[in-house]
Amino acid sequence: MACASMDRASAQQAIQTLREEINEHNHRYYVLNDPTVSDQTYDKKLRQLEALEAAFPDLVTATSPTQRVGAKLSDGFATVEHEVPMLSLANAFDTDEVKQWYQRLENQLGRADIPLVAEAKLDGLAVALVYVDGQLVQAATRGDGTQGEDVTGNVKTIRSIPLTLRGASVPARLEVRGEVVMTHSGFQALNQTLGEAGAKLFVNPRNAASGSLRQLDPAITADRPLQFFAYGAVFDDAPVKTQSALYAWLRALGIPTGEKKEVLDGVEGLLAVHQAFLDQRAQLDYDIDGVVYKVDSLTDQQQLGHVSRAPRWALAHKFPAQEEITELLGIDVQVGRTGALTPVARLQPVFVGGVTVTNATLHNADEIHRKDIRIGDRVVVRRAGDVIPEIVRSVSAPDRPRAERWTMPSHCPACGSAVEFTEDQAVARCSGGLVCPAQRKRALAHFVSRGAMDIEGLGSQVIDQLVEAGLVETPADFYRLTVDQLIELERFGQKSAKNLIAAINASRSVNLDRLLFALGIREVGQVTAKALARHFKSLDALASADAETLEEIDDVGPIMAAHIEAFFQEPHNQGVIDELLALGVSPQVPETPTETPLTGLSFVVTGRLSSMSRDQVKAALEALGAKVTGSVSSKTSALVAGDDAGSKYDKATELGVRILNEEALKALLNNPSGFAVE
Repeated sequence: MACASMDRASAQQAIQTLREEINEHNHRYYVLNDPTVSDQTYDKKLRQLEALEAAFPDLVTATSPTQRVGAKLSDGFATVEHEVPMLSLANAFDTDEVKQWYQRLENQLGRADIPLVAEAKLDGLAVALVYVDGQLVQAATRGDGTQGEDVTGNVKTIRSIPLTLRGASVPARLEVRGEVVMTHSGFQALNQTLGEAGAKLFVNPRNAASGSLRQLDPAITADRPLQFFAYGAVFDDAPVKTQSALYAWLRALGIPTGEKKEVLDGVEGLLAVHQAFLDQRAQLDYDIDGVVYKVDSLTDQQQLGHVSRAPRWALAHKFPAQEEITELLGIDVQVGRTGALTPVARLQPVFVGGVTVTNATLHNADEIHRKDIRIGDRVVVRRAGDVIPEIVRSVSAPDRPRAERWTMPSHCPACGSAVEFTEDQAVARCSGGLVCPAQRKRALAHFVSRGAMDIEGLGSQVIDQLVEAGLVETPADFYRLTVDQLIELERFGQKSAKNLIAAINASRSVNLDRLLFALGIREVGQVTAKALARHFKSLDALASADAETLEEIDDVGPIMAAHIEAFFQEPHNQGVIDELLALGVSPQVPETPTETPLTGLSFVVTGRLSSMSRDQVKAALEALGAKVTGSVSSKTSALVAGDDAGSKYDKATELGVRILNEEALKALLNNPSGFAVE
C-alpha cells in the first residue's frame, strides 16, 4: 500500500477498513479465543495502518488501534473520583458462612430457591472502564473504593479491552468493572525476560499485573501480557434484567467476561460450583482465590442493597489457604508509626501460595501464647486469604526440647522508652511518641498539623527532607532551625526559608489545648485537649496529675487517664517538653466565661458548608461554650449538616437528633441564647 500516491479520501477509506479489520481480529483473539489470521498477517495490517496514519496525521483518532500506547506520564497518576463507589465483597471461608448468607437472602427477599450466578474470583487488580457513546474515555484503579488512579493510557494498551464498543445496543454511558490479570505463562515469560536483563523479578502474577498496569510509561505496560475480564457494570438503562444476561450483553459489546456458571439449586449448588472451581484451579492459566456468588436478578440486587462497603447480594467464598511447614528461626519486634509493637516471625524461607515467605505476623503476645509458638519450633505457615502469611500452629514433636515461652520486651527496641501494655497484656505500645524513630515522621507531621501547632509550610515532603538531613529528630528541633540550614535543602530559596522560619516562630505562642493535642498523647483528641487545658491551666499541673485526678474530668475515662499519666511519666517525653519550653514555646490559656449560651450542649458537624469551613463552625460553637465531638449519639444536642452529610446524617435521623442546615446554623450563631433543644 503506497501511502505517498494516495489522496486523502482514499487514505481515509483505507484507514477505516484497516481499523475495523484489526478491531475484529482483536475481538476474535482476546474475547472469543478464536483467531482467524496468523500473527504475521495481523502485524502486517497494523503496520499498514501505522504508515497511513503517519502520512495523514490529521486522520488519527484516540480510539485507533495504533493509539494503544500513549505518551509517557511524567507526573504520576491523577486521582479519579468513582461516581458509584467500587464496593468490596463480604468473604466466607466455610460452608456454614455460605449457608448463613443464603438464609439471609431468603429472609430478606421472602422466598426460597433464589437463582444465582457464580464466577471465579480472579486474583488481579480491579479497574473501572468508562465508555461514552461507545468510546473508551477513562480507566481507573479501584483505589480505596471511592478514589482511584487514572490509568487510561496504560489500559488502552491491553488488547482484550476494546477501545470502541461493538453492536447496536451501545449505551450513551457505560462503566465496566473488572479485573486486570496476568496469566501464569505470561508471568513466567516476563520474569525470564527481566532476569536476562538483570532486572528485579516479580514474585507472583498478581504483583506483576499491578506493577505493569501502574507503569508511568504506557509503552512498558504494552509489552506486558495483561488480560481483562469484566465482572460487573454501572449503567442507567440496559436491555437486561439479570446478572447472567448482563454478562452476555457485555460479551456482545466486545468485552471479555471469563467463565460464569448459573446456579439454580440453592446452597448445595453453590458448594458444588465452589468445588468444581477448586478442582479446576491448578489447570487454569491465571490465579483465582475463590468463587463469587451473585443474586442473578438485578431487581433483587437493588432490593437487597448493601451494608457498609459490601453488597448484600454477593459473597466471595474463598478457597482454603495453602499451607506449608517450616522452622521458626526467631521473633523480631517491629514498631509501627503509631507506636504499636508487633511481633514478627523470622522463618526458614518456604514457598507458600505462589510466593517465598520469610516473615509472618504474629499479631501480639497473647496470640503467641495462645498458640504456644516458640523459637525453634516447626510451624505451619499459610497465606490467609492467599495474601497475608500467618503461622497457624506448632507441629514440633512432644519429645523435642523447646525454648522458653517468648515475652514482649519491656522497653521499645527502637528508642528504649517504656512499653505500655493494655490490661490484658495483649497489646503493647511504645510510650516515647516524641522521640521514637519508628514514629518520628508521623509524630512530627501531627505536631505541625492544622489542629495542632498549625505551622504553614511544613508538609510531609519538607518533614521528610528535614529528617533525612538529620536536622529534626523531635518536635523541639523545629525551633532550632535556621534560614542557612534550610536553603541548603532542595526546593528551598532565601524567601521560602525565611517564610518557614517566620511561621515556626509565630507558633511559639500557642494555646495550651493546641500544644496538648500536638504532643500526640494516645486517645487525646482536640475536644479532650480543650477539657484538660481548661481544667489544669498549665502543663506542669497536668504533668503531675495522677490517673485518679485525671478521671475527674469529663470525657476522661480510666484507659485515657492511664495513657496521659504514662505519657508524662516517660522521661524521654518530658525531656522534649522541657526543650520546647526552653526554646520559647509558651502555651497560653485563654480566659473563657464560666457560663456561655451553649454550655453543656454537644454538637457534631458534618458535610460541606458553603459559607464556613468545618473548623470555623467548630471554633464558633466552642466559643459559645458548646462541645463539638466527632460522632453522633443519643446525647448529641444537634447535628450541623452540610451537603454530602453521609452516615452521620442517617444516624442523627435514626436517633431523633435535631438537624441544623446552614441557614439554621447562622441563626443559631447570631442568636445563641434563643437556641432550645427540642
